[in-house]
Amino acid sequence: MTSAPKDDAVVAPVAAPRAGAFVRLGPRHLIIAGAIIAAVLIPFYAKSFVLFQLTQVMIYALAILGLNLLTGFNGQFSIGHSAFYGVGAYTTAILMERYGVPYVWTVPAAGAVCFMVGFLFGLPALRLQNLYLALATFTLAIAMPQLLKFHGFEGWTGGVQGLVVDQPDPPSFLPIDGDQWLYYFTLIVMLVMFAGAANLIRSRTGRAMMAIRDNPIAASAMGINTSLYKMLTFGVSALYTGVAGALGALAVAFVAPDSFTIFLSISLLVGLVIGGVGSIAGCLVGGLFMLYVPNIAESISTGLAGVIYGFILLLIIFVMPAGAAGFVRFALAQLARLRQT
Repeated sequence: MTSAPKDDAVVAPVAAPRAGAFVRLGPRHLIIAGAIIAAVLIPFYAKSFVLFQLTQVMIYALAILGLNLLTGFNGQFSIGHSAFYGVGAYTTAILMERYGVPYVWTVPAAGAVCFMVGFLFGLPALRLQNLYLALATFTLAIAMPQLLKFHGFEGWTGGVQGLVVDQPDPPSFLPIDGDQWLYYFTLIVMLVMFAGAANLIRSRTGRAMMAIRDNPIAASAMGINTSLYKMLTFGVSALYTGVAGALGALAVAFVAPDSFTIFLSISLLVGLVIGGVGSIAGCLVGGLFMLYVPNIAESISTGLAGVIYGFILLLIIFVMPAGAAGFVRFALAQLARLRQT
């Protein structure tokens, strides 16, 4: 009696599911679906100022995600992402103000411009690692506001006066106001780009990025083109942060050079650490921290706002040394252990 070929045992587990088969949803999928439903319903109950704040949180989360792709998943350290945020914001402002381009098209245009800038900046950065790369990105963040103020570029950038950006109007067929539409527009862009980042990390490219982060010598020995992947990661990281800058210009309706200083880069890095390095969902927690904690510190004491902010930051780092994502993983592991006992 002949036995079945060995290949059948390999093919069977990965066979395509039958038509009509249901995909089992786990708790994670249910949590994500519930969060999206809640986010969709918020504009009908929140005031305009709260909607503006939540829009800013999503924008900061998107910018932190761009930094996370570079630092958390590829191991390249940057403290100059405020420059990419500023390039994205000014791309939108210039296209709308100088050339009358509709705001919808300025967002992908800002992403494309920032991708090219990040990719080209990643070329000389290939020779730098760790703290030396951080210093190179630091110079980029320091130089960007000065370049925006340069008199030779005033015809485009508006110099120290900046540029005013018209806030987008909602589509005529939607019974919502401008603040609600900007919130929904930002939410749609954020969800698409978060989903894109999640798929990227799970792909072959994402595995190559993380292999370079964990051991670049071993990754190169396995045939991974480390230089190309580092440059591409720099470009994609800048793309995400540039799209966030474009949305930020639409939300604030104004851009100026002093809005994109080194302090913004440091705030993005702090948000990354608080949310959890290497966590996509943690970027939202980082965005919440970036917006609300400085406001809370200033509401407690205007004169000691910096001291209170530092105290809150140290307290959070002490309680959650691995960030919010690490704290959640630890809490879930403890709950699972208690259920087994």
